This record gives sequence, C-alpha cells and structure tokens, in this order.
Amino acid sequence: MPRQMERRRAELDCCNSSDALLMNVFCYPGVLARNSVRSILGVDRRAIMEFGFRPYTPLNRNGIDRTEIDLRIGDVLIEAKLIEADFQSAQLPLLQRYRDFESVFDVESLSVRRGMVASYQLVRGVLAAVALNCSYCVLCDQRRPDLIEEWYRIMRAIPSAAIRSQLKVLTWQEIARALSRKQQAFLAEKYGILPS
Repeated sequence: MPRQMERRRAELDCCNSSDALLMNVFCYPGVLARNSVRSILGVDRRAIMEFGFRPYTPLNRNGIDRTEIDLRIGDVLIEAKLIEADFQSAQLPLLQRYRDFESVFDVESLSVRRGMVASYQLVRGVLAAVALNCSYCVLCDQRRPDLIEEWYRIMRAIPSAAIRSQLKVLTWQEIARALSRKQQAFLAEKYGILPS
C-alpha cells in the first residue's frame, strides 16, 4: 500500500468484527444528525452514544451484573452481530441469578438443552433493558436468518406485550439504507453490506 494511503486508514478499517462495524457506522461524523438514522433507531437528536456500555443489571441478593452491552444510544441498548456464530449459551443457574429473570421470561419457553440456555447474551440484554427502562435492539446481517430466528425465539419467551413492544431487530442492510451514500459505499466495499 502506498504510504500516502496509510495515513487515511484508521485502526478499525482493517477489522471485520461487529464492534468495528458498529464504530464505522456510528462514529461517522453527523450520523445521528440524519433523520433517517434517528427514526429507524427510535432516538432523538440529543441522544448520547456510549460504546461498551456497562449497565447495572440487578441480581438476586442485591447484587449487580455489569456485563457489557455493545452500544447505548439514548434509551436504546444495541447488541450487534456480524461474523459471530451465535448469541452464546449459559447454564440455567447463571440466568437464575438475575432478579427479574423469572418475571420477564417464561422459562419453559426458552431453548434449554442439557442445562444450557441458548442465546444467553440476548436474555441478559433484555434484562438490562428492562432494569433501565430502555429499548433493546439486535443488529445483525440479513444474510444470517439463523440469528434473527434466535432473537424471535427469545422474544416469544416473553409473556409481557409491554416488554416485547420495547424490543426490535434491525439488519445492517436496513441501517445502510438510512446512511449517506459515502457510508453506503464503504459498507458495500468493506463488508458486502448493501442497502435493502
């Protein structure tokens, strides 16, 4: 690569992780000034972004969990996926530590195999959103319908319509449609993500 090109490249330009994609999209100057971006996310112009947000999710016996959420924009918590295989699994007792687990989820409706609950990250994210009175959004690639189906499986395990109404899934392709042409070109070249 010619030296003059090196100076224009940023650290995350060479990364293909969901965190890198999240930063490439949302750290772009003026991205939240776009009505289309704010509208699709459900945030207002004054929304503040915080990458690697560590919520205080209540545990039993007055404990707290500070496990990281990928991004908080205003009152929307975002879990982003790109190349990751799944939303991780955890043993049921690990989830039962959360104070609101059994009041938010119909445990019988969760996918449990050999004591392991599928999509642990999503369960934990929903519990964080409920505790903070926030919305929770899963961002993934539309070319990964398996991840979208995992998210819908989790949503079906939540009896409360009020909580379900605060949950959504967006694809990177939908986000791309809301971005500037310059960002769209970058996402197409770097990640193969085209507006849908």
